[in-house]
Amino acid sequence: MITFLVSVLLLVAAYFVYGKIVERFLGVDPGRKTPAFEKADGVDYHPMPTWKVFIIQFLNIAGLGPIFGAVTGAAYGPAAYIWIVVGCIFMGAVHDFFAGMMSIRNGGANMPDITAKYLGKGMKVFVNIVVAFLLLAVGVSFVIGPAGLMQNLTGMAKEYWLYIIFGYYILATLLPVDKIIGSIYPYMGAVLLFMALGVGIMLVAGDITGAHEMVELTPSVLKNWHFSPQTNLLIPMMFIVISCGAISGFHATQSPMMARCLKNEKYARPVFYGAMIAEGIVAMVWATAAIAYFGGPEGLNAAMTETGTMVNGVLVKNAQAADIVDMICKSWLGKAGAVIAILGVVICPITSGDTAFRSLRLSLADLFKCDQKPIMKRLIVSIPIFVVAFFFCKVDFSTAWSYLGIANQVLASTVLWTGAAYLISKGKAHWMCSIPAAFLTYICVNFLIVAPLGLQLPPVAGNIAGAVVGLTLFIFCIIKGRK
Repeated sequence: MITFLVSVLLLVAAYFVYGKIVERFLGVDPGRKTPAFEKADGVDYHPMPTWKVFIIQFLNIAGLGPIFGAVTGAAYGPAAYIWIVVGCIFMGAVHDFFAGMMSIRNGGANMPDITAKYLGKGMKVFVNIVVAFLLLAVGVSFVIGPAGLMQNLTGMAKEYWLYIIFGYYILATLLPVDKIIGSIYPYMGAVLLFMALGVGIMLVAGDITGAHEMVELTPSVLKNWHFSPQTNLLIPMMFIVISCGAISGFHATQSPMMARCLKNEKYARPVFYGAMIAEGIVAMVWATAAIAYFGGPEGLNAAMTETGTMVNGVLVKNAQAADIVDMICKSWLGKAGAVIAILGVVICPITSGDTAFRSLRLSLADLFKCDQKPIMKRLIVSIPIFVVAFFFCKVDFSTAWSYLGIANQVLASTVLWTGAAYLISKGKAHWMCSIPAAFLTYICVNFLIVAPLGLQLPPVAGNIAGAVVGLTLFIFCIIKGRK
């Protein structure tokens, strides 16, 4: 319990301490006019109440990411706790804060344009490709997943649910941001937060009563517990599997949307840094719960394989993240938990899918310089997106989806390097962005060298290549900073 409570306290304290340091370093100016007023169009640039902007940002970046990613990543053992806490405070929250603030300072620009400005025009093509793939993959997966779940729950054909979800996505993509997203997200946010709060309370209560025991962070447990350690190396795999809750490049595609709705720069820390801290807490709750529910990392791994493990007199085997979330909610939260689990697993991915498509519309509109105030121009950009997305819902998208994790972290490292370049352009020290950027670059290169999806070379080759690339870029950043 000590590890869990200290981790949550560190995350909360970081918002008030390190978040304030980042805010001051960025030079947040309450007197500066934001894009919400400078470019107000009633569609995408639209001032909204700060609490609502926070909830939308939280759901945009969260969805099921900090739940499924944390549960899956917990298979690597309690080392996941360190990555969630340290990654969230010094990497993820900084990444999101910079993505939001750089967008505000550049008139609500999307990440490809921001990257082109600070890293050079040559990077714009690369970032556009990564962003388009990432958003399309998230959007498609969050159509297929909820449609399949609704088919199982209702018996209605999956085809019909695809049309219904696509219909909602089209409306959420086309209509002004305050009409659908701004209206229903507070209720969806309540579901996600209630799930985390309820599970967190039962996690602590169960440890006190002896119903289960939380694994404390000690040197003896800091090893790779994964059931397949030969192919699922702790470094770099865990850092790719657990993205939401630690750091995720997908967030950089979402922050500009809320940068266009923020009334004042003084609210940037609560919205961008604060939403990421909230996501880190959610991830910490679910990673700890997954390990505790099965009696430790060994039990969790057994539940994910044919070996299986006994829980409350029932043999659990071949469990997926959705199964584990469902079991924990039903067991710890009763009938209410069963309803919450269904709502969470069905609704939460939709809250990331709709904004993924909306963000893709905005990115393409920026790329082709297409004004998005007229509804017809929004349709011109949106229709091709949904045609392509519907096509991918009909084919095997699993191969492309398997590359989503690494694409996510490659984008995150690029955004951090952009943040470092932004600071250099302002004559400021770049360390708070360049150090995490170098580390994440090491992880990404390492992954591409050793992973089954990559070159499948020995781990030592991945470590060396990752270190060389990360260090080289870091030294280059130092040289640029001195000039």
